[in-house]
Order: sequence, then C-alpha cells, then structure tokens
Amino acid sequence: MYQTIYVPLDNSDHSNVSAELALSLSKQLGSRFVGSHAYAAALHDVRFKQMEFTLPDEYKDETELEKQRRIHDSLIARGLTLISDSYLGVWQKRAVDIGVEFEGKRFDGKNFQVIVEDIESSTYDLIILGALGQGAVRDSEVGSVCERVLRRIQIDTLVVRDLESAKIEERGSIVVCLDGSPHSWGGLHTAIGLARTYEKHLGIACVAEPELESLLRQHMDLARAYAKDQGVSVSATLLDGRPMAAILDHLHRVGAWLVVAGRIGIDSDESMDIGSLSERLIRRAPCNVLLSSRTFSPANRADEAAAISSRD
Repeated sequence: MYQTIYVPLDNSDHSNVSAELALSLSKQLGSRFVGSHAYAAALHDVRFKQMEFTLPDEYKDETELEKQRRIHDSLIARGLTLISDSYLGVWQKRAVDIGVEFEGKRFDGKNFQVIVEDIESSTYDLIILGALGQGAVRDSEVGSVCERVLRRIQIDTLVVRDLESAKIEERGSIVVCLDGSPHSWGGLHTAIGLARTYEKHLGIACVAEPELESLLRQHMDLARAYAKDQGVSVSATLLDGRPMAAILDHLHRVGAWLVVAGRIGIDSDESMDIGSLSERLIRRAPCNVLLSSRTFSPANRADEAAAISSRD
C-alpha cells in the first residue's frame, strides 16, 4: 500500500504524533520510515552579522570579525546538528525496537523549502505532516509549513490534527468523501486499505446535489459494493446541506478518526493544488485528514464516468 512514509520532525506535539502514526503504519504495512529535521544555520549567521555593531571596539577589526564569524558559525552548526540528531535518534531507536526500517535526514535551510525539495527528489508515497508545529500561535488552524508543503507536492498526505490519534485502536471510524471524481475514488481505494489494516469501519459520505442525486446514489452504491467485496465493514450516507457544513457535522456525529478526501474534487481544474473542500477540511476537521493524490476507477464504472463527462 505504502512503501515509504516520510515525516518532517520538529519535536512539537503534532510532529511527535505524526511520527507515532508513521511507526504504526510502517509496522503494519512493512513500510520504511524516513524522518527529517530542518534547521536554519544561515539565519543565525545573518542575525550575528546584524548584531556586529554592538560588539566592543576591539572585536570590530575585520580580521577579528572574520575569526569571530567562523567561531560562531562552527558553534551554531555543531549545536543545531546535535539537536537534529537528538530528534532523529529518538525515533530511530523506537523504529529499531519494533523492527521498522528507519532513515534519518537533516537539512540546513528554510524548513518548507528543504522539505519540498527532499520530497520531490525522493520516492516517498505517503507524507505525514503535523497540522501545527513549534511556531504555532493561539487559535491557529494550520501551520505555515504544513500549508506551504501541501500546496507544493502531489503525493498522498496525512495531516495530523488529533493529538490522541496515535491510539489508533481506541479511535473511531474512517470516513471517505466521495464525489465521483478520480481523486475521490483514489481516496476510497486508500481508505479501504487502511480500514482493512486496522479493522476499522469505513463510512462513505456523499453530499446530495438535487440535479445529481441519482448519479451520486449510483456512485455511493458502487463504492459500498466495492468496499464490501474487499472485506471491509462499510456504510454509506447521503448528506444534505452545504458540503462543508454537512461533512463536518457528519464527522462529529460518527466520531471519525480519519477523513479521506481527494486532493481536488469533481469541479476542480487539474492545475489546482488543493480543492476548496479539501483545504477547509485541513483547517477545520475534528479528526486527521488524508488528501489522496491517487486516482482510481473501478472497471465497471464506465457509465458513471460518461455521465460525469457529459455534465462537464
């Protein structure tokens, strides 16, 4: 299902839960767990230079300044490297203890930039991001690193919002949002795999649109039958109302552990980074959110696909 799971680590609560989930998934799926930590030594160098004018006169000679810069850079680099190694070392030991293959990476640079560069140059197939990081402020819905990374990658991404979600067996069901788009069907395929892995109930949720209700019911019935064929406990619900409000109410009502949605929806342009509903779920869902970048089409879905195409 997933061969390599990647988690950026910063020792925040959400990051630590992300790593716990990565360990659990890696153990269950036989995946490799890659953790990284980014630090910005160059930023400290800039700050030091900005403060040089406050140094005593005997240190302002250019030769002496250059010497102090080298000392400063060496100490900062060594200190930040030690911090990175300490973050990574904890999870490496945890992984080794349960028989999970672990690789640690550390980067010097702007956090979201080096994370994206690493993702783009690697073969990860699941990214797990904490919704908030060390820099979180009161009332934050999603952190800047999480949002910036999400908008720049096209890989399945699980955003951790629930700090209790590492207790997978104690948490609720998996809900997949189905609108008939290839990405939402890809999300269904992933949700079925996770539900089977953790013996979770899978709920399929569609939001009714009056002119498309018949078509949505066909999608829902086909998805339910497909999930049942895969040996998953499954139910399907047609929701009324505005899509976001209806889905949020449903997630609260069923006590979901995870909601799975296509990165983009049926009405999204292919050039979009994230669909509007998926973006709002990342900010407001009461549970973890998995954005599916995969696409999937059941073999017997030709009629539904044709109907959607004719609507467009």
